[in-house]
Amino acid sequence: MKIKVINPNTTWEMTKGIEHAAKSVARTDTEIIAVSPAMGPVSIESYYDEYLAIPGVIQEVQKGAHEGIDAYVIACYGDPGLQAAREVTQAPVIGIAEASMYMASMLAARFSIVTVLPRIKTMLEELVSSYGMDHRIVNVRTTPMCVLDFERDPEAGMRMLAEEGRRAIVEDHAEAILLGCAGMAEFANNLEKELGVPVIDGVVAAVKFAEAIVDLGKTTSKLKTYLPPEKKAFIGMLSSFGSK
Repeated sequence: MKIKVINPNTTWEMTKGIEHAAKSVARTDTEIIAVSPAMGPVSIESYYDEYLAIPGVIQEVQKGAHEGIDAYVIACYGDPGLQAAREVTQAPVIGIAEASMYMASMLAARFSIVTVLPRIKTMLEELVSSYGMDHRIVNVRTTPMCVLDFERDPEAGMRMLAEEGRRAIVEDHAEAILLGCAGMAEFANNLEKELGVPVIDGVVAAVKFAEAIVDLGKTTSKLKTYLPPEKKAFIGMLSSFGSK
């Protein structure tokens, strides 16, 4: 099968790290195609960034119709464009935040998210609520590091994640830790050894869910909510998204 892993930001170094994480857990008969959109922000750390990343994500999903893609993974912890992407394809589309929360709910009664800058906290709390996980996630913990800082200084990144992970266990009584950024994938295994609780990276969780769903022959429901968008014209910069 072919799984297209879309890093919604345009930083290729981060995309390569995401690709490595995805390939590390994919089966030998699974082809991982990791991409960044042709347009969008270099990192996603605000509503502004997230919303402007969505057109690029949708473009990559639309291109997948001609690439033989069996499933898509949106590799940003805000799951930007997830619902819209499901409208433009019948193939399964999985967000890494959604996947990590569902996996954690099968492994632990309560869990905390450790993520990047403090401004992300409210965004992720709203996302948690939209997935109906308010009663399972006890805290969203932040670090002073931005997304690309974890690429630039992985040693500091590991230290910050370990510190917040320990606080989550002691202060939040969290029984598992979710890594709230696709750029944190490389730290998951070492953190799990250090903290002694499940540490879940959403990229690997999403890839394994994607494989299972494709194996079962399931596709996105087109009964009502995820029907293809109504045909209409788009004007200006978005004209390419309109119906031909």
